[in-house]
Amino acid sequence: MPDHTEKTGEKAGRKALLKLLRMLLRGECRIVAENMRAVRLERQGEGADFNPAMLAFGVSRGLVMRRDQTIAATPAASAFLRRALADGEAEFAGQHRDMVEETALVEGARQRVSRNLKESPLAPLARLKDRGGEPFLSVAAFDAGERLAADFTRAQMQPRITASWEPRLETGGGRRGAGGTEISDSAMAARDRFARAVEAMGPELSGVAMDVCCFSKGLEVVERERSWPARSAKLMLRAALLALARHYAPPVAEGRRRHHWGDGDFRPRM
Repeated sequence: MPDHTEKTGEKAGRKALLKLLRMLLRGECRIVAENMRAVRLERQGEGADFNPAMLAFGVSRGLVMRRDQTIAATPAASAFLRRALADGEAEFAGQHRDMVEETALVEGARQRVSRNLKESPLAPLARLKDRGGEPFLSVAAFDAGERLAADFTRAQMQPRITASWEPRLETGGGRRGAGGTEISDSAMAARDRFARAVEAMGPELSGVAMDVCCFSKGLEVVERERSWPARSAKLMLRAALLALARHYAPPVAEGRRRHHWGDGDFRPRM
């Protein structure tokens, strides 16, 4: 009997977690009520109550992030949900995880988060070494790819996986998501950041970065779809992410020293 009760509780928790992720992947939610027993989340007329312990579990696994009175899905949530549905939700049992503790920049503030390396499409490249023994993908490039994916998620662009997203980013009055629903100001800001990032990479490099970071395509799939030579996608991706990293953190340019010509009694100000 205890075993049956434990399995029943695990199944209920698994179902609630997947329900939460589905809701958050449609857009960030507001916390409208909170107590020891339940947290009430709402977005665009949709609402649901969740167990605070389950929310804490999602945050600890890097699937959910909380900032003030808003809850949003992380870039890892979409991949987690797909695998959970495809594999009979086996991921919930803790299998095939490679968790690391780190800090991440969330809405301009550094926060401590747990991240599953196997959830990131960049994880295989992050483990590679070049001929000199150095990491194939620098920390800055890896973080840039993760940031691009995060803005893609916050911009609520996942449902529209087509090549025609760009005109939507450039329309001046566009405040509707892929399903025709109103989107929040934070989602609009994420779209603006995403558009600027894509523009910074350029048309030659942005496609491979979006394919891998946003749509979780494998490098071999990218090469096959684009008719590229074998093992060329990882080089193009690295170039794209390095360009993206420079966009997010431009190097400080050392300009020429300026000279000031003054009169004979000129004295510089301290």
